[in-house]
Amino acid sequence: MRVKSVLLLLFAVLCFTASTRRHVTLFMIGDSTMADKNINHGSPERGWGMVLQGFFDEGVVVDNHAQNGRSSKSFIDEGRWQKVLDKLQPGDYVVIQFGHNDEKANPDRHTNPGSTFDDNLRRFVRETKAKGATPILMNAVVRRNFYAQNDNSVDDESLRDKAYSDENINSDTLIDTHGAYLAPPRYVASEMNVPFVDANKISHDIEQSHGVLGSRKLHLWFKPGEHPAIPKGRRDNTHYSAYGAHLIAGALVDAIGEQVPKLKKHICHFDYIVSKRGRGNYMTLQEAINSAPQGKKTKILILDGKWQKPSIPKGKKIKFVKRFDAIVE
Repeated sequence: MRVKSVLLLLFAVLCFTASTRRHVTLFMIGDSTMADKNINHGSPERGWGMVLQGFFDEGVVVDNHAQNGRSSKSFIDEGRWQKVLDKLQPGDYVVIQFGHNDEKANPDRHTNPGSTFDDNLRRFVRETKAKGATPILMNAVVRRNFYAQNDNSVDDESLRDKAYSDENINSDTLIDTHGAYLAPPRYVASEMNVPFVDANKISHDIEQSHGVLGSRKLHLWFKPGEHPAIPKGRRDNTHYSAYGAHLIAGALVDAIGEQVPKLKKHICHFDYIVSKRGRGNYMTLQEAINSAPQGKKTKILILDGKWQKPSIPKGKKIKFVKRFDAIVE
């Protein structure tokens, strides 16, 4: 009887755990190209990880720990990695993408490809696996660079203070700025038998397809007075606009799905995503409706927020999908 009681108790615990954990968590660690942004003052900047939740169903919850200006070294040294480890559970995932700041000379951030950079990536992978979770390694997304003389001494974070001006262009082909830092994520993934996504190639192809001038739309290029939050304008080839973040996130999530079949079944794409927290490509529901074409079926994901019942113009065929705490009254 005693053994039977123990078995029944264990079964009950397992059932309770399964019933209370209805999703897996996709943790993200990386730099400003991935990070969540403060939009309280209307900033147009987005990280691709900030908008990623809109590409998953409710079976996957994105927990983005990426931070502006961090390298693989500073992310560990500041205790940010430990905070992720403390939350990791079996069955979770960790997307790992560094490189932009590892290549900077600042000793608080600098690592060397082939040695300290690789070692940090191995640590992320090893400690993720020890928690029963799955690491997904990525190399760095590209910078928009159509000039053959790259200057890595410029801190990407300082670009937020760089006012609009014209640029030097001497190539119609995107030119790499990351060099030897692109190889370690692929190498470590192969060495430790974990998924790898070539984010550099994917982002390169998107940038190149937009052309020299069109690719500005992916980033934060604003003339003086063009955006109310940036009155002096800006010229930033590293950080993403909402448009750019969504294109990059949509392409990278599909690549993740190809590498991790268990996640593929949770991936979904919508015509428009609405979020009051800046996680969509529209901040209001009515704006998304107004942008929908006439006569064409349009799927709009309402990711969060409380909304009044919108006005839908005659001739628009719109299907709404609500997620998490979204309410339409």
